[in-house]
Amino acid sequence: MEKNLTSGDLPKYGGHYSEPAFWEKLKKIASKAGAKVVYYALVLFYTLIDPATPAKYKAVIAGALGYLILPFDILPDFMPFAGLADDWAALIAAVSYAVTSISPENKAKAREKLHSLFPKAGPEDLGDLA
Repeated sequence: MEKNLTSGDLPKYGGHYSEPAFWEKLKKIASKAGAKVVYYALVLFYTLIDPATPAKYKAVIAGALGYLILPFDILPDFMPFAGLADDWAALIAAVSYAVTSISPENKAKAREKLHSLFPKAGPEDLGDLA
């Protein structure tokens, strides 16, 4: 079964989002997912909790983070190489949709947290959100 995720699909996964579940999942997948995936998730997290972020962006961000947390994915996380591809697609879709609400301050918070998880992370690990 193949399904292409769009930002319009993401709000339905928002019910699965919770901050404790986000941090737990991030710890579990950090080394497997890599610095860039973790950084994008962190940017979205800090944008979600920012009071200045409009509700329409928060809904999509919560959906993407909820999809990341969801234990049952289109491609299960345990699958080698492909397991996190759908989660990555959800994060990219949410970033693309909410990019205008991602502040430099939220990126800075995400970089700081990323460096606590990946001390050797550099600019190349930040992708288009550097």
